[in-house]
Amino acid sequence: MHIPARRRPEFDEARVYEYPEHLRDSLLDMPAKPGVYIFHAAEGTLPLYIGKSVNLRARLLSHMRNADEARMLRQAARISHIRTAGEIGALLLEAQLIKQQQPLYNQKLRRNRQLCALRLREGVPEVVYSRDMNFAMEPDLYGLYGSRTSALQGLRELADMHKLCYGALGLEKLAKGRACFRAMLNQCNGVCCGLENPVDHQQRLLSALETLRVATWPYPGAIGLEETCDDMQQIHVVHNWCYLGSAGTRQQARKLGKVAAGFDADGYKILCRPILTGTARIVPL
Repeated sequence: MHIPARRRPEFDEARVYEYPEHLRDSLLDMPAKPGVYIFHAAEGTLPLYIGKSVNLRARLLSHMRNADEARMLRQAARISHIRTAGEIGALLLEAQLIKQQQPLYNQKLRRNRQLCALRLREGVPEVVYSRDMNFAMEPDLYGLYGSRTSALQGLRELADMHKLCYGALGLEKLAKGRACFRAMLNQCNGVCCGLENPVDHQQRLLSALETLRVATWPYPGAIGLEETCDDMQQIHVVHNWCYLGSAGTRQQARKLGKVAAGFDADGYKILCRPILTGTARIVPL
């Protein structure tokens, strides 16, 4: 006997594009300015989601474009926001709040307690950990990874891209003078079996790693990054690539700059380009 398949409820597309009624007042109060917004669940629980935008109102209106976001909106009890003077401030505050509050729907920016990098030891790459050293001050580190596994995978991808030898990189154990399997497939230039000079292989490794070099903190202490909007000015205080907070005056910023700070990967990714290229306005503290 044929049993007809159970019909799934039809998806009501119109409901996806309709903001829940209990959140509409929050939306009306949202400025078309830079800042961070927070979707709150019931009181006493962790926030559902933290985001940022240079235009808070426009960004919140865009949170209706698929079924998953519509579901999150229906779970939210309210929306709050924190203004910033610009995009950099919004990026820094978003990353800081996500690590502090661990929202349910934010995954990528949650705190990583096993931050790794690559370093050469006697010419061979090894994995090192931020818990053992200050990445902001340690020279000659390459790449930032969330685990040892991802660091070694990153090294393999670098080897594949530049035809480096897994054996010479410590990724495989090889008998001395014996070609690796990748050399037989012409995926390694053959340093393992004498077809490539070890000096040339090492130079190619250094050139490949250079594209992943982690920049050390270029200042003797904390600095301020000044950012201005039409109606707002902020000084974002940073030390060792770690965001310490924002202030309205230089005097307030100096107080924030006295806080001890270790390396922060999110701060590094946000700030490295504007600081090193000189596009950020630096304020001495």
